[in-house]
Amino acid sequence: MTGTAPAAAPTRVVLADDQDLVRAGLRLMIDRAPGLTVVGDAANGHDAVRLAREARADVVLMDIRMPGLDGLAATRRIAADDGLAGVRVLILTTFEVDEYVFEALRSGASGFLGKGARPDTLIDAIRTVARGDALLSPAATRGLIARFLTLHDSEPVRASPSISTLTDRECEVTTLVADGMSNAEIAAQLMLSPLTVKTHVNHAMTKIGARDRAQLVVLAYQTGLARVPRPRP
Repeated sequence: MTGTAPAAAPTRVVLADDQDLVRAGLRLMIDRAPGLTVVGDAANGHDAVRLAREARADVVLMDIRMPGLDGLAATRRIAADDGLAGVRVLILTTFEVDEYVFEALRSGASGFLGKGARPDTLIDAIRTVARGDALLSPAATRGLIARFLTLHDSEPVRASPSISTLTDRECEVTTLVADGMSNAEIAAQLMLSPLTVKTHVNHAMTKIGARDRAQLVVLAYQTGLARVPRPRP
């Protein structure tokens, strides 16, 4: 007799938002989605970090502006905790492109979503980050960072010893990722297979210490490996 494969465990989601009504609406949407379940909700960052650990969350849906410990600080704590290495943070924000979002990505978030997103978009986003993928499209990531750097042009580039551990090919691929290209586009330009490109991206993320593709792009710009062209006066 052929046994039936066990059903996959549902993705465990923690909600973090200081508005009760928002959390109630999110819970209703997420609990209705196949394969997802809300295992806790928090009104501040302290509780979000605690619940991420206690409820064994896979994804934390994190608001930025919360009392006590805000979403940025909570994201940094989750990203820095080795015991929460498997937890992904998806930022919910009113303004989809601002420096708070950049800071969230730099802090370890896997992506961001505007609060005006459709319910099906939200569900897809949770599933995307739960798989370990970055939610942001390459072009959206590049646009976000370009805007941030334009506003903070005087900030110095921070050198990183980890950059020197990248091979020439890994540097080349990382620069193209930061330039807004998908793996398929990079593969076509460098005459490689998409699988080989993905392998180079994964190696670069491991060496630099990026949790996912979005953070790899952030770190590439921060360390000066990638540069956003400036308009000439």
